[in-house]
Order: sequence, then C-alpha cells, then structure tokens
Amino acid sequence: MTELTSDASRISRMAPQMGSFDELGNYQPREIVQDDLGDSLIQEIEKTLVPVKEGDIVKGTVVRVDRDEVLVDLGYKAEGVIPLKELSIRPGAVSTDEVHIGQEVEAIVLAKEDEQGRLVLSKKRAQYERAWVAIEKIRQAGQTVKGEVIEVVRGGLIVDIGLRGFLPSSLVDLRRPRDLSPFLGQTIEAKVIELDRSRNNVVLSRRKWLEESQAEQRQELLASLKPGDIKEGVVSSVVSFGAFVDLGGLDGLIHVSELSWRHVDHPSAVVSVGDKVKVQVLEVDYQHNRVSLSLRATQTDPWHEFATAHKPGELVFGRVTKLVPFGAFIQVGENIEGLVHISEMAYHHVESPEQVVRPGDELWVKIIDINSEKRRISLSIKQAAEGGELAAEYREVFGDHAWDEEGNYIGGFSYAEVDFTPETESQAAWADYGKEMMDPHGVKRHEKN
Repeated sequence: MTELTSDASRISRMAPQMGSFDELGNYQPREIVQDDLGDSLIQEIEKTLVPVKEGDIVKGTVVRVDRDEVLVDLGYKAEGVIPLKELSIRPGAVSTDEVHIGQEVEAIVLAKEDEQGRLVLSKKRAQYERAWVAIEKIRQAGQTVKGEVIEVVRGGLIVDIGLRGFLPSSLVDLRRPRDLSPFLGQTIEAKVIELDRSRNNVVLSRRKWLEESQAEQRQELLASLKPGDIKEGVVSSVVSFGAFVDLGGLDGLIHVSELSWRHVDHPSAVVSVGDKVKVQVLEVDYQHNRVSLSLRATQTDPWHEFATAHKPGELVFGRVTKLVPFGAFIQVGENIEGLVHISEMAYHHVESPEQVVRPGDELWVKIIDINSEKRRISLSIKQAAEGGELAAEYREVFGDHAWDEEGNYIGGFSYAEVDFTPETESQAAWADYGKEMMDPHGVKRHEKN
C-alpha cells in the first residue's frame, strides 16, 4: 500500500492541474470553481491558434479536396483554402492529382480572409519561393536540376523544377531535335545557365550537362576510333545535309552522299531518328572531335553487283537517260549507266546521237567493255542488232524461246508464249514493258502527253 501511495503522490506532483490521490490510492477530482482559467474561454482558445499574416509560409493538413479548391487545416480559427489556380504550376492541373486528404502541404498566405472568413493560400507560390532559394544554391555550386517536362512551347520545353524552367530547343540535346514532343512527360537533368528572379526567368541547358557528363567518355571513344572501323549506332538527328549517329556518347556525321549508293533527295528518305545502323568510320578529326561515317560503305555496291553478274558480249535492255555530243548514256540497271559511243550507234555514219535515239527510248544494247577500276560500262546499239547472248536476268524471263543452242539471241518468238510473272525485282521491272518491247533490231519510243 505504501508503494501505491508513493506512486499516486508522484503523479499528483507531475500533473498538478489534475486531481489527487488519497493515502489509500483513491483519486480525488480537482474542484472546478468560477473563473478557474484566469482568462476568458475565448482568450484561452485563441492562445492555441496559429498566428498568421499575409506573406507567411504555413504548413497544414489537407482535409478536403474539391474540383476547384482544396481545404487545409492550419490550426487557425478557420480553415485555409487553396484555389485550383494556386495549387500547381502545371497547366490544366487537376486537384485530385496534386494532393490527397491527410497530406501535409506548405502554402503561402495570400489573404487572411475570403468572403467565408477562410485564409486564402497558394501552394504553388510557396513551392516557387522554396525553389528559388534551392536553385540559386544549385547554380552557385555548379550542380544540376532534375524535373519533368510539363509543356512543349514555341522554341523549347517547360520543365517543372519547383518553378517553370525554360529549356530552349537548341539546348535540349547535343544536336537540335526536329520534334520536341517525345520529351513531354520525361524527367530530365539540366544545368541552370541563367537565373533572373526580378524577371522570373530561369533558363536551362540539358546539352551542357550532356557535354560535361560525356566529355571523358567521348574522348576515350574518339581515341579508339580509326578509319575503316565498322561500328553500330543510333540515329540521333536528321538534317538536310545528312544524319548524325550516336556511337555511344559521341556523334558522327553521315553526309548525304554517304547514306546510299542511290541518289538521295533528303536524308529522311533513308533513315529516321532512333534507327539502329551499322556504319564505317571514314575519317576521325581528333582536333575538332569530329567523326565522318558512311552507311553505304556497309552495304553492297550495286555497280559491283552489276559488274560481277555481267560480262562483255551480253545483251541487256536499257533506257536512254541523256544525250551528249559523243554519244548517249543508257541506264541498264538501278543507278547503273553505260555509254554508247556515237561510233557504236549504227553501221552508217551518225552526225549526232539525236539521229538514232532520244531520252526515254528503251532498247537492247550489247556490253562491249566493263572497267571496274573506273566504274565505266561501254555499250553498243549496232552490235546488239546482230544478236548475242542475253544477260541472265533476261534469260529467266524468256526461257528457251529467245536463243539458239549456243546461247545466241535469235528472236522470232510469240510473246503470248512467255510467262511474264515477275519472280525477282529485275523481272518485275522487265514485266512492266516486256510485252510491248520490240526485238533487238528495234527501239521503243515513249510518247509524252
């Protein structure tokens, strides 16, 4: 009992505002008398309330989330209200996406009372004030900021870094991207390059961060490259004069002339951003950190294919592409042209090529020479008229109808007996005009409307 009495006495001393315990340990409530508080009840209540003034940054708990406003308990005599427009820096923000009931938020006091006696608060302005202080320290320390791209605007991107940071399109990547929309919603890292609080201006550069973070890696990669290397990369940007390929921290340029063996009107006809490509290193400029690449060098040369598949004496079908004083150029394959010298146009004397052919004419010609070193093909119209062995791609079309046992073209067959169903690209091209062709002694004219 003595131990129990001792505990009761100790509790009474610790909490004198409560009742007391007698010697037997029974609790005796404290007697309540008039004016026991010493002050009015209202005064006592006000002592428990948080004193605030306009411009203060306060903390509270979200107690209700409506479509157009959020109510916050600050411990004040009335709740605080955050209008939707003061909730977030993001355009088109939805209240339920920004906060939830029970969440502790920080806000700045805009007005002590609205028409309902509530404090008017701004969450985004409190965030803005805190962000300015943090960003100023980050810039002074030379560090980076991270934030989500929340808007694509004219000339760049808006990044949420606690306030609206502007990232110009020229500073988004190592090469200026043609389309900024893929960055929307992405979290990016960037350097702060301009900060002016009086003008509410924050300019960011992701390119500067990329350059600094990849500098060492880029130098190592550059030192390891040499002409002739075959590398894999990803197309990072496409411009009018070519395409840039990321080789793993270092961009190399494929000039438009090195994109394909074919004529290219615009690089976008050959590659797109994001394409994985295999390229050959043509040149490395260590002084200026530049790498020249070739895509076509990793592909089969159509001229080499033609030269390998054909030989002098074969007959091929072609189209006149251009006339010159000394003869005519004939296309005998895709981007493959040969020259018919004026002396090989006819057995009689020819003053000018126009007397025999004109651009657009289609006719048989005989290969009389293939110079692989100079990439030249010499052709003859007059020798084709004598007949000869057809090139393999035409033999596939004509079957056994067009040449004798020795492989010499003899003509004199019915086109109705020939199956022109295309099986290869060359056959498909042939089928377009095969049924209308004349024999090797004639020329098909193309009439223009």
